[in-house]
Amino acid sequence: MRILLIHSDYLNYNVKKKTPVAEEIEEAKHDGSFDDSLVVFTAVEKEDEDNPQGIVQNLVKEVLKTNDQVSAENIVIYPYAHLSSSLSSPKVAVQILKDAEEALLAEDLNVVRVPFGWYKAFEISCKGHPLSELSRTITAETEEEKIERKPSKWQILENDKITQIEDFKFDNKAFKQLVDYELGQGASDEGEPPHVKLMREKEICDYEPASDVGNLRWYPKGKLIRDLLDDYVYDLVVERGAMPVETPIFYDLDNQAIYEHAYKFGERQYRTDTKRKLMLRFAACFGAFRLMSDSFLTWKNLPAKIFELTHYSFRYEKKGEVVGLKRLRAFTMPDFHSFCADVPASLEEFAAQTDMCLRTGKDLNLDFEVIFRATQDFFDENEQWMYEIASKFNKPILLEILPERHHYWVCKIDLANIDYLGRPIENPTVQIDVESGKRFDIEYLGEDGNQHNPTILHCSPTGSIERVLCAMLEKTAIELNEKSPMLPAWLSPIQARIITVGEAHEEFANEIYEKINASNIRVDIDDRDESVGKKIRSAAKEWIPYIFVIGDKEAESGRFQVTVRETGEKVDMDVDELIAEISAKTEGMPFRKLPLPKDISKRINFQ
Repeated sequence: MRILLIHSDYLNYNVKKKTPVAEEIEEAKHDGSFDDSLVVFTAVEKEDEDNPQGIVQNLVKEVLKTNDQVSAENIVIYPYAHLSSSLSSPKVAVQILKDAEEALLAEDLNVVRVPFGWYKAFEISCKGHPLSELSRTITAETEEEKIERKPSKWQILENDKITQIEDFKFDNKAFKQLVDYELGQGASDEGEPPHVKLMREKEICDYEPASDVGNLRWYPKGKLIRDLLDDYVYDLVVERGAMPVETPIFYDLDNQAIYEHAYKFGERQYRTDTKRKLMLRFAACFGAFRLMSDSFLTWKNLPAKIFELTHYSFRYEKKGEVVGLKRLRAFTMPDFHSFCADVPASLEEFAAQTDMCLRTGKDLNLDFEVIFRATQDFFDENEQWMYEIASKFNKPILLEILPERHHYWVCKIDLANIDYLGRPIENPTVQIDVESGKRFDIEYLGEDGNQHNPTILHCSPTGSIERVLCAMLEKTAIELNEKSPMLPAWLSPIQARIITVGEAHEEFANEIYEKINASNIRVDIDDRDESVGKKIRSAAKEWIPYIFVIGDKEAESGRFQVTVRETGEKVDMDVDELIAEISAKTEGMPFRKLPLPKDISKRINFQ
C-alpha cells in the first residue's frame, strides 16, 4: 500500500461521477468539509491481497503514530489510486479501507472515510510544518505482529488407546518418518526424489520448458495412466451417489465469499493479469459451493454429493519447491463434496468416505500412514467416534489436537505415502467443514420448515492424480531390492508384449494380437529387426507385466512361455490362458485402448 499523509488546515470534497467500481453511498457522503485533519491518501496494491489484515494493522499503526505527533482533530481516509500503478481489486481495497476505518474509530478518534470509486473534486490546505507531508509504503511484513497460537498436542492413537509420542515404541519405519516430518524432525524437502527420473525414463511425462514451472507435458503412456486413474475415481464416487459436474477454473476475488475462502485456505494463489482480479482455482470448492448455493435443497436431498475431477487445479508454489509429480503448479484433483444436515449427520458419511479412501490403497497397492486431526472441542464431543474411525486402520496413527479452530474444518483425516527420501506424499483426505455453508449462502429446507446451512465434507479419495502416480513410482524405488518394479497390471500402458523371432513369425503374431486385443487387453508386437535378447531387455525396461516370444515352435504348437514380471516366473500358456490370467488381474478396473501403434517399429521415441 502507498499512502500520502497530509496535515491540513481544511479538506473539502464533493463527488462528481461514478466509476464502474463505485461503492453505493448515502446522500450525506456526496460532499464533506473537515478542518484540522490528518488526510490519509491511500492506494491499495496487488501484493496487499496476500495479507490484507496485516496491511490494515500496519496502516493503523502508521496513522496513529503520525497523529500522535501532529494531534489532528480528524482523520480522513481518502482513496487515491494515482499513488500506484499496481492496484488491488476494488473489493479488496474497499474492505481494507473499511477495516482501517473501524480500527481507528475503536481508538476514540474522529474518523471519516471518503467514498471509493467516485470522481471527486477536492480542495486541501497543507499546514506546511515539517511533519505535514509524509509518504509511506505500508507492507504486511515489516511490522506485522505475529499471532501466537497455542501449539497442537501430538499423540499416537491406536484404536482407542492414546500414547504419548515419547513413550511409543516405533516398529514401522514409514510411520516413524511421518511422525518425525510432522514434528519438524525428519527429512528436509531438499533433494530430487527418484520418481522424477522414472517419469522421464518410462515416457510418462516431463517438464515443459516453454510453460510456467510446475506445468507438465504428458506423453501417450502417461496420459493413458492418468486417464485410467481419472476413470477409477469417477467410478468410485459415482457408485457412492456422487453427481459429476464441471465448473470454471477462474474465479473473481471481488466476490466476498470466494475472497474469504481463498484466504482462509491459505494456499498460494495463481492469479491472472487482467482488468478483473481473477484467480485460478486451487480446488473445485468454489464451483461446487456456488452451484449448490443456487440450488433448491431440502432435508430429503441430504446428503447431497457433488463431484468434479478438476483438469486443472492451480497453486502458485514457490519455484524452488516444485518437483516432479509431487508438487506442481497445475494438477488434477478429484474433489468430492457432500452436503450434510449438520455435524452429527456428517459423521456417518465421514466414516463411509474413510472406508472409500482405504479402498483406494488396496486397489492402487499403496500403503498409507495416517494423521487424524481435530479441534479440542470436537474431540471432547466425539471422542468415541474418533476411536471408531482410528480402528479402521488396524495400525497406529498420528493424532493432532488443535486447542482452537484456525481453519474451516473441525476434523480431518490425511492419508500419506512415504517417498524414497522419507518424506510424506499427502494423498487421500476427508474434512468436516463448518464454515462454507454459511459463507456461500448454501441453504436447505429442514423438516422443521426452516432454512439451515449444511455441514460440508471435503473428500479427495485418492489425492491429486499426479501424486498418486508419484507415490506408485516412489514405491518401486523403495522396493527395488525386493521385487521387480512395475505398475498394477490394469494401469500398465502395455499389459502384454509379443516378441517375434523373425519376419516369418509376424503373421502368427498378428493373429495372437487380434485375439488378445479383442479381449480388452493392451497388447503390442515388437517387430523390430533386433535380437530376441535385446527385445526382451527392452520389454523389461518398460515394466511390461507379461511378455512372450513367438518362433517356429510357438507358431506350430500354439503355446508359449510367458514371463510374468510380478513373480519372475516363466509360465507355459496358450492364448486363452494368458487372456484369462490378465483379465483376472484387471477385473473390475477401468480399461482404455492402447494409445500407440501396435507395432513398435512404427513408434515415435519421445525421449
